[in-house]
Amino acid sequence: MNRQQPVLLGIDVGGTFTDAVLVSGGILYRAKIPTTPDQSEGVLAAAKMVLAKAGLSADKVTGFSHGMTTATNALLERKGALTASVATEGFRDIIEIGRQNRPRLYDLCPQRPEPLVPRTLRSTVRERVAPEGVIESLTDAEIERVVAELRDFREDDDPDGRGVEAVAVCLLFSFLDPSHERRLETALRQGLPGAHISISSKVLPQFREYERFSTTAVDAYLTPVVACYLDRLREESAAAGLPEPAIMQSSGGVLPLRSAASNAALLLLSGPAAGVVGAEFAGGRSQVDNMIAFDMGGTSTDVTLVRGGTAETTIGRDIGGSPVALPMVDIHTIGAGGGSIAWLDAGGALRVGPESAGASPGPACYGLGGDMATVTDANLCLGYLGSKLGGDGLALDRDLAEGSLTRLAGMLKMTLEEAAMGIRRVANAEMVKALRVISVERGHDPRRFVLVAFGGAGPMHGADLATELGIEHVLLPDSCGVLSALGMVVGDQRRDWVRTVYKPGVWDDDFLREAFAGLEAEAGVVGKGAGDEGAPEAKGFAGNEGADRPGGMKIIRHADLRYRGQSHELTVELGGSFSRDDLSAAFESKHERLYGYGAAGEQVELVNIRLTALTPLERPELGTVAGESGASTARQAFFDGSWVEARIWQRTGMGTEIVRGPAVIEEDEATTVVPPGWSARLDEAGNLWLEKDK
Repeated sequence: MNRQQPVLLGIDVGGTFTDAVLVSGGILYRAKIPTTPDQSEGVLAAAKMVLAKAGLSADKVTGFSHGMTTATNALLERKGALTASVATEGFRDIIEIGRQNRPRLYDLCPQRPEPLVPRTLRSTVRERVAPEGVIESLTDAEIERVVAELRDFREDDDPDGRGVEAVAVCLLFSFLDPSHERRLETALRQGLPGAHISISSKVLPQFREYERFSTTAVDAYLTPVVACYLDRLREESAAAGLPEPAIMQSSGGVLPLRSAASNAALLLLSGPAAGVVGAEFAGGRSQVDNMIAFDMGGTSTDVTLVRGGTAETTIGRDIGGSPVALPMVDIHTIGAGGGSIAWLDAGGALRVGPESAGASPGPACYGLGGDMATVTDANLCLGYLGSKLGGDGLALDRDLAEGSLTRLAGMLKMTLEEAAMGIRRVANAEMVKALRVISVERGHDPRRFVLVAFGGAGPMHGADLATELGIEHVLLPDSCGVLSALGMVVGDQRRDWVRTVYKPGVWDDDFLREAFAGLEAEAGVVGKGAGDEGAPEAKGFAGNEGADRPGGMKIIRHADLRYRGQSHELTVELGGSFSRDDLSAAFESKHERLYGYGAAGEQVELVNIRLTALTPLERPELGTVAGESGASTARQAFFDGSWVEARIWQRTGMGTEIVRGPAVIEEDEATTVVPPGWSARLDEAGNLWLEKDK
């Protein structure tokens, strides 16, 4: 009996465009539309468009994955729920005190973002848990008092009379004994019906109270907003005949919608993480393991280092002024994209971004009312873009673009071409700086990596950035303009768990084995060795309803270790056994690689243990791209200080042709610039290569 081939849909919502891909019968269909204010409207519109291109109805879709910016936007714009907090007495203001770290060392009066929880909504309870156990019990009277405080809250912080919409509960040492937090959670759910309750022993059961408190507050602040959006999307998807979507997490794996709707802190890098997954997939199809993923969209640029086919990851970062200590792809983001606005600073210097024209009104050339010069306007005036953005997409008005640039050029006392090149060079300089942060500044030689450029604007700048970094090969994946959407359908389903197990003194193999056994029992994953496949499903880890999901769960174990006396840890993956000696040796090797030295003979402390469960979903089966040669056209483009004739190729018509610069290669969702001294060719996987001439 032949198994029906999957029909997989992935949709990514960006700041400017919403991208969709559909894989059916080995063929990849794509669509790109402007992002709508209500993101769910754009998601359904993009789905309808890509299904029409494939000639399929919605009920044929067997898997649907989605990445979004709802959580990120709500955090950055401070548009989350009205959130209260409950802490141990004496620790009311820890979320505001934070740490002594300063982003600018010599700034004596730094402007810090306002805390997510206003001070009038920070409550405390008398209780105390310590490493040795409960010192002061939490009484019923204390619980009743704090519930009444929050239920009756009416202050200036709540001008609309909404009442408390979410509560973050973070008590001392709750990661060792969560009983007090759980009692508060039960009481708050009963006393504040409709409010979302986040407790730190579920969100982040590990030590360091500030990071734990901040992450829990972020989760409480965002979850009502995200849940509202996802509930609406679920209903609209069902009405359209689509399956319930899985949601991309910051870690690069997808999560069932219902789990995502109750854990918003996991979704902050949803879209960018999917782009990295897509880059890994594309690189694998062209046998590339070491790459720098460069994703330039309409609003921002995201860069990530990928070594050995796997992206670098981190266990936390600061987002919008709030530390979030959860697993995520190690992405460095800057405010430089196609819609980034050019402006002059107080000293008269040309700057680009971080403010973006967004999807509406967008760059001046969109003709939607924008009049500020952007990177896209500059690229259009230089001849790099044609008359439309995407095959049958948005029409671009060159006269409007030139008008916006003429005003800027007048202020700079430059020609229009000089102003346009200035915008492009300033944007490139910012992006090169970001690429150096994740390569050179971390001890990696970028010349040993392939630059993978994608996103709607990335292919226009890839060759220039590679030249600056000494990189000789740039990979433009098939569907590079919608690669984040493709990443949605090639990612695994993923869940992560962490537990602090730190004890001063010596630990042995038995302690390590027993610690993981406890965490695995809590997660519902028992009896599998490190890296083994085929474990039973983890709790709360079901696939999309009605979808045929294969088994083969893979369990990965990590541990956070440090030398005695150090303040921070390194995360190391366990090998095939629970061996203290092997784990310590792996830690010392990583420490030496990262910091240039190891401290042989020093005591190695075990602090946290981590568990990751990966379940592969249906994977797209993409056919090889047959080469078809077509004819090129020509237009004037500005290279090396003068206007020259550049050959214009359609990517689908290159065949086996080697295209030498100056040239422009167009496709429906992106445009690739091939400058003089570079050449372009397609490989068998349909990926486009730019190569520096020898």
